[in-house]
Amino acid sequence: MERGDPLGLFEKLIPKKYREKNINEYFQALTAYTPVFRTYMGGLYEMELTRSAIHCIATHCSKLKPEIQGSAYKNLEKVLQYQPNPYMDTTKFLYRLATILYVNTTAFVLPLYDDDMLTIKGFYPLLPNNAEIVEYGGEPYLRYTFSTGKRAAIELSKVGILTQYQYKSDFFGDGNDAMNPTLKLLDIQKQGMENAVKSSAMIRFLVRLAQTLRPTDITEERNRFTKENLSADNTSGVLMVDSKYADVQRIDSKPYLIDHEQMKLIQTNVYNYFGVNEKILQNSYTEDEWNAFYEGKIEPFAIQLSLVLTNMLFSEREKSTGNLVILSSNRLQYMSNQSKLNVSTQLFDRGILTTNQIMDIWNLPHVEDGDKRYIRKEYTEVSQLDKENNTGGDNNGSQDTGQGVQSDSSTVPNSGDDDGQKN
Repeated sequence: MERGDPLGLFEKLIPKKYREKNINEYFQALTAYTPVFRTYMGGLYEMELTRSAIHCIATHCSKLKPEIQGSAYKNLEKVLQYQPNPYMDTTKFLYRLATILYVNTTAFVLPLYDDDMLTIKGFYPLLPNNAEIVEYGGEPYLRYTFSTGKRAAIELSKVGILTQYQYKSDFFGDGNDAMNPTLKLLDIQKQGMENAVKSSAMIRFLVRLAQTLRPTDITEERNRFTKENLSADNTSGVLMVDSKYADVQRIDSKPYLIDHEQMKLIQTNVYNYFGVNEKILQNSYTEDEWNAFYEGKIEPFAIQLSLVLTNMLFSEREKSTGNLVILSSNRLQYMSNQSKLNVSTQLFDRGILTTNQIMDIWNLPHVEDGDKRYIRKEYTEVSQLDKENNTGGDNNGSQDTGQGVQSDSSTVPNSGDDDGQKN
C-alpha cells in the first residue's frame, strides 16, 4: 500500500469483514502459524543493473493476454484483458505483479468481490510490509500488515500467491538474500567510480616551507596558498610562490578502478540470477535469443499466474469441465519478416491460422470475417487416395462417386468408332 494511503485504497480494496477492526474479536484467538513473509528491505530494486533486469522481465510479462476458456466466469474475460481493478489496466497489473514477484520472490493477488462477497469482479496485486499464515476455527488465514499500520486477513484459499526460489517455506519464496554479495560489489563499484572522478578532479601539492613556523601560522599559510592558487578565482592556471617555500611538488592521484573483467563478472552474476543477458536488456536479440528468454522467464510466469487465477475463480467441478484462465503471447511478432511470411503462408492454407491471426502476426488490425479458416482443395486423406484415383475426382476428398464428365451424342462419336473410343 502507498505510504499514508492517500486514496483510501485500504477501505476500497479490503471488504469490511476482512479488516482488523471488524474481525478483532477473533484476531485475539488466532494461533500463530509459523510461515511469515516480509518485504525485502535491501537495495535490490535500487541498483541500476538489477532494476533494469527486473524491468525488462516485467515489461515483457505485461504483454501477456489473459483469456478464459469455458463458459464459467466468461464475463470476466474482458475485465482481465482491459482493467482488472479500478486503478490499473492489464499491462500495469501484470507489470506490477511481475515486479513484486522478482523483487520479493513472493507476490499476492487479492480478489475483489461484488456486493454479495461471492462473485469475483477483479484482482489487485498486493504489496504488504509483511504477511503471516494464522489459523482460526481450523481454517488458515493470510494476515497482512501494511506500511500504514493497518491489518487485514483473508482466507488462504481465496488469495492467490506466486512464488519463486521456494524452499524453506511451504507458502512463500525464500527471498533474494543470495544476491547480497553481488549487491555489495555493485555498491562498492559505484562508490569507487564516484570517488575516482572526485579524486581525479582534485589538485594535490606537497609544500615544504623554508622557515620554521608555529602550527597556527602553518594553517593560516596553507589556507592562503589554497585560496590564491587552487580556488576558482585563479583563472590564469599559473601557480606562483615566493621565497618562503623551499619546495613545491605536485602529487599525482591515481585512484583505483575496477577493471573491465571484474565489472563483467559482476554483471554476469546479475544476468545469471535473473535469467537475462545484455542483448535482452538492450532489445537487440535475435529470434532464437528471444525464444530462449521467453521459454526461460516469461512462460513460467504465465503458467504460474494462469494456475493461480484459475484456482481463485473456478470450483473443482468447473475446472473438471475445462474452465481455466490462460495467458497467451504472440511470440511470432518477434520473428523476422521472412520468418513471418513463411509461417503465414504455410499455416494459413492448411486451416491452422485464420486471417485475423495472420494479421496479429504482422501487427495489423483485424478484418471483417477474418476468423474463418481456409484449406487448399487439392489435399485429401491418405486412406482416400485410391478411391479418388478410381472415381476421377479432383482430389479434394469430397467428390461424389460415379459422377464423371457427361457424354454428349452430338460431340462424342459412337462406340463403333475406334477414334471415338480413344477420344
